[in-house]
Amino acid sequence: MDPKLVIGLFAICIVLLLFIGAPLKPMRWIGHGLIKLAIGALLLFFLNTFGTPFDLHVPINFGTAAISGFLGIPGLVALAAIQLIILA
Repeated sequence: MDPKLVIGLFAICIVLLLFIGAPLKPMRWIGHGLIKLAIGALLLFFLNTFGTPFDLHVPINFGTAAISGFLGIPGLVALAAIQLIILA
């Protein structure tokens, strides 16, 4: 896509949101979901960093970040167990 088109679409969306207003509940859910995904990716990064001496590497993608972000530490442990036991 052309960068001018992308910037123009963002500008139109921002202007529409300023005039119409954004529904708060769905925006709050989307924000919480994105924060959880970022936390999940960060947890996976630290798992990969500290798991390197033990040959533990869980790929960071949308699915694994969602599992570790929404389930927390138990999800991270489950991903590590799946990587070590089933896939190794």
